Order: sequence, then structure tokens, then C-alpha cells
Amino acid sequence: MTCPACGGRWPEAVDQIAELHESILYLHTDQFFPGWSVLVLRRHATELFELEPAERARVMDEVSDVARALKLAFDARKINYALFGNLVPHLHWHLIPRLATDPAPRESVFSVAHDPVQLARMERSDRIARIRGRLGR
Repeated sequence: MTCPACGGRWPEAVDQIAELHESILYLHTDQFFPGWSVLVLRRHATELFELEPAERARVMDEVSDVARALKLAFDARKINYALFGNLVPHLHWHLIPRLATDPAPRESVFSVAHDPVQLARMERSDRIARIRGRLGR
């Protein structure tokens, strides 16, 4: 079975925000937390220690750049970072802006019970453009 990220099955190409040097940024399908994004390493790896030090440093700079863009785009009070790989065995980060309107600001986004928020295509496109603009792309 091939990796869904490497096989082009995840995330969906229509949700792409930006291509960076080491990774590609996508808008997460669930927008219950506005701006929730996923940063996916361009090449296959499952652990940070599999990256060469210079590559790892560039990736972490990209994680930081995306976090800054999300903070600016959504006036976030905090950015949450998650790197698991249990469901999709490919290095990817969930970057989640936590806003002043957050229903559970001290809880993990993964423990907040909610119905997934699926935005209409135009609203998704607007949100993607908003983030892209803060990235300078």
C-alpha cells in the first residue's frame, strides 16, 4: 500500500495554499478552527530524525513561516502545532490558529467535540487566498 501523501490521494490538490521549498501547504478540510492548515513534506519520510540537519532546519523554518502567516491572517492568540503520522505515515504538521472566539481555548483541538465545518468552495478559496497573501505568495 502506497503512502496517501506520496500517491497524491491526500490532501486534495484543490486545497493547496502554497508550494514551499521542502513542503506544501494545504487548507484542512475541517475548518471548525478557522485557518486550520496542513503542511506536508514534499518527499516521503515518517520521522524528523530521517531528515538531514540542513533539510530539517529548512522544514522547521517553513513551519515557523506558516505559523506566522496564520497568526497574521486570523489574528490568532496562539498557534497549535501537531506532528503525529499515526493515520497518514508521512511527515506533516497540523497548524491550527486559536482565536479569541475559540470555544475551548485550553483544550486540544483533537479533543473538542464538533461537527466538521465544510466551507463552500468560494469561502475555501477566500480563506486560501487570505493565508497565501500573508505568506507573501
